[in-house]
Amino acid sequence: MATPPKAAAPKTSLLFRKQPLSSVQAQLDLLGSIDLGDDSELFTGRASAPSNTFDLALQGSGSFPLQATGVETFQLNLGRVCNQTCMHCHVDAGPDRRENMDHATAELAIQVLAQTNIPTVDITGGAPEMCPEFKFLVRESRALGRRVLDRCNLTILSAQGYQDLPEFLAEHQVEIVCSLPHYRALSTDKQRGDGTFEKSIAALQLLNSLGYGKPDTGLRITLVTNPVGAFMPAGQASLEAEWKQQLMANYGIVFNDLFSITNMPISRYLEWLESTNNLEGYLQKLKAAYNPAAAAEVMCKTTISVDWKGYLYDCDFNQMLEMKTGYGAPTHLSEFDVRSLSKRRIATNRHCFGCTAGTGSSCGGSLTE
Repeated sequence: MATPPKAAAPKTSLLFRKQPLSSVQAQLDLLGSIDLGDDSELFTGRASAPSNTFDLALQGSGSFPLQATGVETFQLNLGRVCNQTCMHCHVDAGPDRRENMDHATAELAIQVLAQTNIPTVDITGGAPEMCPEFKFLVRESRALGRRVLDRCNLTILSAQGYQDLPEFLAEHQVEIVCSLPHYRALSTDKQRGDGTFEKSIAALQLLNSLGYGKPDTGLRITLVTNPVGAFMPAGQASLEAEWKQQLMANYGIVFNDLFSITNMPISRYLEWLESTNNLEGYLQKLKAAYNPAAAAEVMCKTTISVDWKGYLYDCDFNQMLEMKTGYGAPTHLSEFDVRSLSKRRIATNRHCFGCTAGTGSSCGGSLTE
């Protein structure tokens, strides 16, 4: 039986604490050490053959190898600097990190974007707003007529030096996709740190006052919830109805959508799973819930992820595991080619079960509900 969370959010990153799992290779080794069944038919040495347990699941459902079908989302991860240190963070972000995209890379990203018809720019981090290039990227992307999403932790909106952000986001019609683990303080603060819930509620009320979440304003706000524990999320539609009722009744808050996202077993969430003896059970649960319909809709098939140095990945999770685009596809913004990236083979490993379990999970929430 899964052990419930028994510790509050950490105060510092894995890297700052010099924890073994700050190493990407240590994370991959740990994931690979869990017995998920007989892998004896893998590792044949042929490039066209499955190379991990997830590939074998894809093969069994007729989806191997996993291939991109286009590039509809240009996701920019601006770095690992954040004002929070959350228990489940797959980025290992925090106030002690220093990685931030520089202006040359931001300019290159806009130059690349201008040469394509990619409709959506998805800006994430860390707290992406803490990158000095955040406003430049928003302005330039909007000037190109692109839809822009800001993946916001909400508390940054009241942090010293960032209080102008709500008005800036509204002015540029930026869609806000914001994290709120639960509509109750206890669960939210356990995952994201003491006081997070109160600040998040105040931020949502401020955004509502600017028109976010209101009809006919064009200012969309989406909440994102991750389970607080070693289990998969409940149904997205039922959660959305419940959250809308609770947040309106208790705080007068409205929002457009709710995304329910499965916690990925990497970085600080991997640390928590291991420390609470939940890792093996969680991975087995994800594998057992593999859904071919979700595998057919995974976000990496239509997304390209860019890191703070301009390197390219199939998704933000692969980025954190340093699994660059491969199999002959471009690996950096300087060699960006939308045609080859639109049909690239996607790099996979065991963490990918997190996106294909149950109704599926992506940066856009459930895949099959």
